Amino acid sequence: MSLITYIKDTQGELKHVSWPTRNQTIAFTIVVVLISVFVSFFLGFFDYIFSLILGKFVI
Repeated sequence: MSLITYIKDTQGELKHVSWPTRNQTIAFTIVVVLISVFVSFFLGFFDYIFSLILGKFVI
């Protein structure tokens, strides 16, 4: 299969894709950012707690 055929086939397939609307894209982006911030605080909290606990045993 040549590169030209591949590009034409890819363009044809992309016409069948159901793309999200602008509002859906914004909403999904906000959800991902909020989940990422929550997970970072969650992991940071437990990292801090575990470092305090281990600090009691090591030092």
